[in-house]
Amino acid sequence: MTATLTAGRTATWQIDPAHTDVEFAVRHLMITNVKGRFGDVTGSVEYDPSRPEAITMQVVIPIATVDTHVEQRDAHLRSPDFFDADHHPTMTFVAKRIDGDPADRFRLVGDLTIRGVTREVTLDVTLDGRGNDPWGNERLGFSASAKIDRRDFGLTWNQALEAGGVAVGHDVKILINVELMRPRAA
Repeated sequence: MTATLTAGRTATWQIDPAHTDVEFAVRHLMITNVKGRFGDVTGSVEYDPSRPEAITMQVVIPIATVDTHVEQRDAHLRSPDFFDADHHPTMTFVAKRIDGDPADRFRLVGDLTIRGVTREVTLDVTLDGRGNDPWGNERLGFSASAKIDRRDFGLTWNQALEAGGVAVGHDVKILINVELMRPRAA
């Protein structure tokens, strides 16, 4: 038996934090990319495949979980220079609509809020698979990507380089792998 996206039936799915990654990459010193990730991503999705425009989704990403494998850099990212985690402990994504076929490739349009600033962002999404886990819960897997300009969210800290350019690029590439779970009916 495999999970299905049954038309005419609204289903509530939970993000499985143990099988979800939110990763990013940004240029450093104009010569390479620095990559990082956020953990402990939570959220839920309510969705009826026959009405993709009526999607309800909220995702919460704790800023304190930022991890670039360099603690000093992670502390700087949590500071007021960047995310200001003491005043803005989470970033959120709230879906507004789906454009395309949710059973294959589609665009998910929603509001991303970072540092108290909300901007519309479009994620390019692919359904990677579906099925039941060994305990009878339905699972859906998706991968998504987007690119944002960090300055649009108030992340403006930078340092000019002597040779020209800046220490931190403006564009941030976002890569997401998410697994949704819907518990089996009791």
